[in-house]
Amino acid sequence: MTEQARARADAAALGRPAEQVLDLRKRTRIGESIIQAILFFCGILSIFTTIGIVWVLIQQAWLFFSSPDVTILEFLTGLQWTPEIGSFGAWPLITATFTTSFIGMLVAIPFGLAAAIYLSEYANERARSIIKPILEILAGVPTVVYGYFALTFITPLLRNVFGSNTVNVYNMAAAGIAMGILILPLIASLSEDALSAVPQSLRNASFGLGATKLETAIRVVLPAAASGLAAAFIIGISRAVGETMIVALAAGAGPNLTINPFSSAETITGHIARISGGDLSYNSIQYNSVFALGLLLFTITLTLNILSRRIVARFREVYE
Repeated sequence: MTEQARARADAAALGRPAEQVLDLRKRTRIGESIIQAILFFCGILSIFTTIGIVWVLIQQAWLFFSSPDVTILEFLTGLQWTPEIGSFGAWPLITATFTTSFIGMLVAIPFGLAAAIYLSEYANERARSIIKPILEILAGVPTVVYGYFALTFITPLLRNVFGSNTVNVYNMAAAGIAMGILILPLIASLSEDALSAVPQSLRNASFGLGATKLETAIRVVLPAAASGLAAAFIIGISRAVGETMIVALAAGAGPNLTINPFSSAETITGHIARISGGDLSYNSIQYNSVFALGLLLFTITLTLNILSRRIVARFREVYE
């Protein structure tokens, strides 16, 4: 029996005329169909755009690795990046990338998490309406401004504190601190969403047992939102790894295998930005090395994003 026939039978059983039966058949709405088609097109376009980017990276990186002067093993394990003499070891660039990202996360995670806890657990509506726009302003500042801020404010401050002989003019510490300020709003926003998703009943139960608001936030809310917080941190790391202008302006302009934060060193993105602005001949080995480094950076960020999804799926708490 169809829905329409069942509705007519119910109407007859209730003594109602058949004309009053509601028409439950699906109706085609042109506006919704157009919106659905546009959304589907946008999704397909984003997928094919990603595929196109990956294809170009792989195609050009293959030209780099097919050169007799380069091997994948040397690229991934070599300790010297000097294209002029045929040395293409990416570890100096990788080390600088992870060092600046680590410094940035040391700044962004504690301050971002503290801001998220305050906004989620302590702030009233008035304080939240003031603080959240300020965080959004930090997120909207162009990264080139952060680069010059690191170079003209953070670096002189570090040189005054630790000495000009210890801190170079271009150093990874200043770039990492500025990067942490840049990432802070992202981590604060994502962490606040994770904390706000924890049911209020857990907080009330903790308060009922005599816990303070701080104890509730630290021992109840944070563990309950662990998966969302971990995902926020990993997304922040991915953002730090892919940052370009801050490290290009403040970290240095030469590959250097060091983990000393006060030394100058060039990251993967900084190196790509620097040599891409030079006079590189098309299809030269240095030109193709840009795509090899881009593919390496893409692989790192993709791995971090996959790890983030795994953590969320593994430790997600479901509440009713």
